Amino acid sequence: MDNFFEKFYEAVIIQDRWKWYLSGLGKTLLISLGAIAIGVFLGILVALITYINKKFGKFKILRQICNVYLAIFRGTPVYVQLLIMYLIVLVNSPTLWTAILTFGINSGAYVAEIIRSGLESVDGGQLEAGSALGLNRFKVMIRIVLPQGFRVALPPLCNEFIALIKETSIVGTIGEVDLTKVAARIVARTYEPFVPYIMIALMYLVIVIVLTKLLKLLERRLARSDR
Repeated sequence: MDNFFEKFYEAVIIQDRWKWYLSGLGKTLLISLGAIAIGVFLGILVALITYINKKFGKFKILRQICNVYLAIFRGTPVYVQLLIMYLIVLVNSPTLWTAILTFGINSGAYVAEIIRSGLESVDGGQLEAGSALGLNRFKVMIRIVLPQGFRVALPPLCNEFIALIKETSIVGTIGEVDLTKVAARIVARTYEPFVPYIMIALMYLVIVIVLTKLLKLLERRLARSDR
């Protein structure tokens, strides 16, 4: 037990190393939230283009562009995408923004397919009902189809956001000091991996649990609004 407390002191207390963990946590949350925002925006946009093209035959060129985007970012590893963005596309750009953009664009491809599936689950008769009420196609999509499709897509979206948060642990490879990179730096100084990696594992676990609780709360509120 004394040996454990000694290791804990070296990994967390000495030289205020607990501040390193908090700094890494802040970077992880910032990257994750920024990427989620970009992913949701791109996902909704691509899903709407795909859905409208299928239902009404519009946006044929945009649909082809979206298909290429989905194929590339769903068909290649996010780690490879991160390296390409860092070494080729966004050379000399801040690593923080490189990470946010990479994970956001990657997540958008998955969010798009989730939301598209949610939109297609909406009964087609509601499109006709909206039109019969005098709503144009844009208003039908925004007021009727999108809210219902989002409710259906919420559970798999939660899983995507959780996966995204865990995927950000690779940003240390481009020099960004997130939670995982902080643990690696502390291990390099203490030569003891147990405490640092258990610490960050617990921090990731807390993040995921909190996010899951928040999304389930949102899901229950949306369910009550349907009654």
